[in-house]
Amino acid sequence: MLDEFESSARLLPSPDEKKEPAPSSGDQKAAAPPKDKAEKAVARKNDDKIVDRPFRVKLRGSVLVLVRLPNKRSVRGAFHQLSTTGGVIHLEKPLDEKVVVELIFHIQEKTIRNKAQMLFPMWATQGWMQPFRFVDLANESREILDASLKLFLGDASKSAVAGTAS
Repeated sequence: MLDEFESSARLLPSPDEKKEPAPSSGDQKAAAPPKDKAEKAVARKNDDKIVDRPFRVKLRGSVLVLVRLPNKRSVRGAFHQLSTTGGVIHLEKPLDEKVVVELIFHIQEKTIRNKAQMLFPMWATQGWMQPFRFVDLANESREILDASLKLFLGDASKSAVAGTAS
């Protein structure tokens, strides 16, 4: 029986360790430095500039894309998701990771033609979902894409309110 108490006593702090008194409500102490990774990340986030992540539009295959490969061959696909920094393309067969391709697509009566780097593909029930990021997207193209996506998003929300969304 004595062994049980001694072994559980090891879990308690030793008498040599001093406990810090809990700050009372009247104390105006400075905040303790962050101890774990999450606290450090929050502290770092508060110190750094907050960078807005661009909004993403789920197109679910409604916008087709022509993917021009480095060997000048072309592959057809459909955008599953799109933003001003990249997106996800639904392809019949995956492309190699890190290959730089040219994407050509129409969105809201505008044609966008730009280079993109393909990322690691994910298997889907019918084909592959392959994320990508735009490479050196010109400001003019970015503004056109941003405006077109906002317009597309507005049209989609109007049709959903009207009950005509599929």
